[in-house]
Amino acid sequence: MKEYKTESIRNIVLASHGGAGKTMLVEAMANFTGQTTRMGQIEDGTTIADYEEEEIRRGISLSTSVVPIEYMGAKLNIFDTPGYTDFIGEVISAMRVADSALILVDSVAGLEVGTEMALQYSEQFKIPKMLLINKMERENANFNKALDSVQTHLETRLLPLQIPWGERADFKGVIDLLSMKAYEGAGKDGVDIPDEFKAQAEEGHLALVEAAAEGSDELLEKYFENGDLTDKEILSGLRSTIHQGNFIPVMVAAGAHKVGIAPLLNLLVNLMPSPADVGSVVATTPKGEEVTLEPKEDGPLAAYVWKTTADPFVGKQTFFRVYSGKMVGDERIWNANEEEEERLTGMQVPHGKEGIPASVIHCGDIGLVAKLSVTSTGDTLCTKDNPLILPQAEYPNALYQVAIFPKTQSDAAKLSTTLTRLCEEDMTLSWHNEHATRQTILKGMGDQHIDVAIRRAESKFQLGMNIQEPKVPYEERITRENAAMYRHKKQTGGAGQFGEVHLRVLPLADEDFEFANDVFGGSISNNYMASIEKGIKNVMKDGVVAGYPVHNVKVSVFDGKEHPVDSKPIAFEIAGREAFKLAFKGAGPVLYEPIMKVEVIVPESNMGDVLGDMNSRRARVQGMDTAKGRSTVKSNVPLSEMLRYTTILRSMTGGRGYFTMEFSHYEMVPQHLAQEIIEAKRREDEEKED
Repeated sequence: MKEYKTESIRNIVLASHGGAGKTMLVEAMANFTGQTTRMGQIEDGTTIADYEEEEIRRGISLSTSVVPIEYMGAKLNIFDTPGYTDFIGEVISAMRVADSALILVDSVAGLEVGTEMALQYSEQFKIPKMLLINKMERENANFNKALDSVQTHLETRLLPLQIPWGERADFKGVIDLLSMKAYEGAGKDGVDIPDEFKAQAEEGHLALVEAAAEGSDELLEKYFENGDLTDKEILSGLRSTIHQGNFIPVMVAAGAHKVGIAPLLNLLVNLMPSPADVGSVVATTPKGEEVTLEPKEDGPLAAYVWKTTADPFVGKQTFFRVYSGKMVGDERIWNANEEEEERLTGMQVPHGKEGIPASVIHCGDIGLVAKLSVTSTGDTLCTKDNPLILPQAEYPNALYQVAIFPKTQSDAAKLSTTLTRLCEEDMTLSWHNEHATRQTILKGMGDQHIDVAIRRAESKFQLGMNIQEPKVPYEERITRENAAMYRHKKQTGGAGQFGEVHLRVLPLADEDFEFANDVFGGSISNNYMASIEKGIKNVMKDGVVAGYPVHNVKVSVFDGKEHPVDSKPIAFEIAGREAFKLAFKGAGPVLYEPIMKVEVIVPESNMGDVLGDMNSRRARVQGMDTAKGRSTVKSNVPLSEMLRYTTILRSMTGGRGYFTMEFSHYEMVPQHLAQEIIEAKRREDEEKED
């Protein structure tokens, strides 16, 4: 592949709901431009973009792959992203480094939740976008209906640049309103527009010219004077108005049949921005000073790492985009986030599964390098004498979690390192050891996301894991003051043990734990206080009534006794522990549970079902809002009620609903539920003893 300068590069992310035809569109583009001799098929596992074992098995995209398409002297880096909402992190990573988005809409299904999220994130990243109504050959395809379904959701006006030449079984090709030519089938050259479509095409062309005139004051003035613009002016005006986000252009295709590929590629090259058009980005120095970087090859080096993958044969692979300067192979570079030096060896241009060796990656282009040791997603690569940090993408909080257990002892040894590597690859995956439940928790965006992660761990790292529903990390607290005493006395065989502790427990509002030595008169020596506190803290870790950690308690030791010979630290540790248990049980112990701040977004028609379901989950609704056919419900819900909500919401809304969730605070568990939890713990302990 030849080298391309900044002005000739287009970084375009393909995003949509699953099944809208992104992967096959990439196949059609590659085949149309002569990169492949025949089109691969998803069913056969032969597509360029979907090459992972798990992607082939499931028949869906699970991660973003980059396929460069060379056309009309330009290089289009096409990012094929997953459409399934569990893998939204891949879409966010691609949008972070893309300069524009091509959002696909199924001609039958219209607007779907994945399409909606793609539109939302393209707005968030402020990148210009185009819409492609795809699969026009399908039974029940309806261009206008699909268009209207998207327009009702958007404030920005949709502007058709193409209209379909027939629909469904009669879909012959695409009528391009810019060139006023018709493209039949997979043809490269335009022909005259059929008579029955001429009036519609002329009306569309007029709307397109009016939109182009809004691109600049100069063009608007000229349009009012002459009533028309030249082809060059129309192109310039459209490019300007699209980049400003005033309109969203709409195209038509049947990607899997290569219909509409020529006019689509023409528009992508002519209208989508190059990295040079996008302009400067702001980076910061390690001291926090802002630096404006222009997309120039002679500028300071700054490359953003947007994706990392672990390959058992090649090792770690790092994907980056150069924002300033250029990346030269076999040189040493500086990771500004980790403050470590790395060596660039075997630099490549990504091309689906394969990599094409490259000695230099120019400003604005996408590159790939293997075996960087400390670099991970979100890091900035630069030079040591000019360290720069580019802003990182923000990812949504995990919505689904499982408790994981190694299958064997050898699996246990490599559990933490493998989980860390998986989470380095995928920014929406995370893991931690839950202190309250003593479980290893893996968190992701949904059940499919977790399932894929576990299968990757098995195939890539030979790590066997079992999963189960996680326990909720409850907390034990008290509601009133209480005192108790305990005497530990052991005098059978050998040296004796003696320690007596009197202590008081009190609820604390703002602090987690406070220990006070309120003994007067020296009934317990100061040097035993540390042992008493140690005994209490050991109980607090394991809980008293239900096996969950104790929080928000003050302990005051106010009296006790010691023996001149038999008193030892271990005796006071035991006495402190047992006295604390007795005092805690009499202080009105209660359970507290984590409360999550939840925002559910669903079609308006599902609002009643969602509210009813939320009420059954002990939710406290904080607010509701409806706009453009979508309803939003904000509420506080106990975590115990939300563990499997992703699956339930999809089922309830036919996949059209989605939600966000983050931790808010702890609240007391209702007494009848707390009793059930305590009983469950008692039964569990009895089973262990048996």
